[in-house]
Amino acid sequence: MKKSFFILAFAEIHSFAMAQNDSIQSQIPFEGQDQTWQNGSDRRDSAVLTSQFVTLSIMIDANATYSFANPIDHTVVGSTALARNNEMEVSCAAIGGDFNFKGARGRIMTQFGTRSTVVPRNDYSPFHGQYDLANVYRYISEAYGGYHFNVLHGINVDAGMFMSYVGLNSYYQVENWEYQASYTSDNTPWFFNGMRIQVFPSSKLKLEGWIINGWQSYGMFNDMPGLGGNITWCPNENIKLLTNDYFGSDAAGLPGRKRFHSDNSLLVRYYNHPQSCGISKMAFSLTGDIGFESGAGVVAFGGDSLTPAQNFLSGMIYNRTWFCKNKFAWTVGGGIMTNPGRYLVLYPTGDASPLPNPVNPTTTAGTHPFSANPGDPFKGWDASTNMDWMPNQSVTFRIEYVHRESSVPYFAGRGGVTSPTGYTTTPVPADWTPDLVKTENRIIFAMLFRL
Repeated sequence: MKKSFFILAFAEIHSFAMAQNDSIQSQIPFEGQDQTWQNGSDRRDSAVLTSQFVTLSIMIDANATYSFANPIDHTVVGSTALARNNEMEVSCAAIGGDFNFKGARGRIMTQFGTRSTVVPRNDYSPFHGQYDLANVYRYISEAYGGYHFNVLHGINVDAGMFMSYVGLNSYYQVENWEYQASYTSDNTPWFFNGMRIQVFPSSKLKLEGWIINGWQSYGMFNDMPGLGGNITWCPNENIKLLTNDYFGSDAAGLPGRKRFHSDNSLLVRYYNHPQSCGISKMAFSLTGDIGFESGAGVVAFGGDSLTPAQNFLSGMIYNRTWFCKNKFAWTVGGGIMTNPGRYLVLYPTGDASPLPNPVNPTTTAGTHPFSANPGDPFKGWDASTNMDWMPNQSVTFRIEYVHRESSVPYFAGRGGVTSPTGYTTTPVPADWTPDLVKTENRIIFAMLFRL
């Protein structure tokens, strides 16, 4: 009888709790706010392929980019958005969606195209152990499951692979004002692998915590997980403030070296007349990052020849003006970065790429590696402008001009970075070196589709 009593009591309590949860009206974060204008956000006002339990998504990012350097191997250096010069490419073809049922939730998005190679190549964590993590996850951009609690304005507990907010720009170019991201975004994470908790205390505030494998890493470099979080506040639909902060140990084989990074953005829509046939909307985004590494032979700031400084300081600003009832838009902006130690610099691809050394993963080896020794200097700045035509919310046609500079030879010159002929099948002579230059100019044509 006593056992039956406790079973019945537990059943009653569980039923009451479930009834209370079901009785709470589901809250929608940032409900009623128009966020379609924001840099790094979905510009659609509604989903098309949606039902009660499933919302499907299809994205295609196709582009053609012309480099004024015209490298013979057609290889783009220093970009996660582009891979091939002077030819057509499909950067990303993604299909997936969101799924929910009585609080259970999940999202999966595949990724095919050049991005499935360009992004995983920047993660050396798969060399820690076996099972080829780079290929296991290569064709997935997002995959997580979790549960939504109808508490406050919502609490989400999810585990899997998520898009990163660090650097403001979205991983999906269809959500960004510019195609080629500034240094601040292109040298910071595009994804996280681990667990997150999102808490919405009100319809205007999000608090989010992360326990993740590390800084854009499929696996873990050492034995310490990466820790961090996001705070996003939208006091009204014309202003967005956010901060992302990260702490972890991300130098392979150097558990004593710790990394800290703080990414902060302000977005303001300062003009909004959506039905105007002239200027219909104007907004700007401002982002500033500060970060550093410390320990195991380096310090954050004020280093010397024996203990070099390794830090990351960057900023970017963009202004966007919409015309003709938001059918056209013009964006102009750019940014700067300094990163002594080069611990976040995208390494040049091809023969200049540093390959992991199987004996000592903290060093790099290759025919002509791009050095990333403690304290090695790197400074850069970029500027771009583009015009968008958006006949409807599902397609964007973009033409963009980009100028980038660096303090050291970095971008692909006429000779390319692969071999004397530009083909990987050609043996590399001992006296040949990759043709790296300090400046780059290019024009990008892109078609961005989302349904």
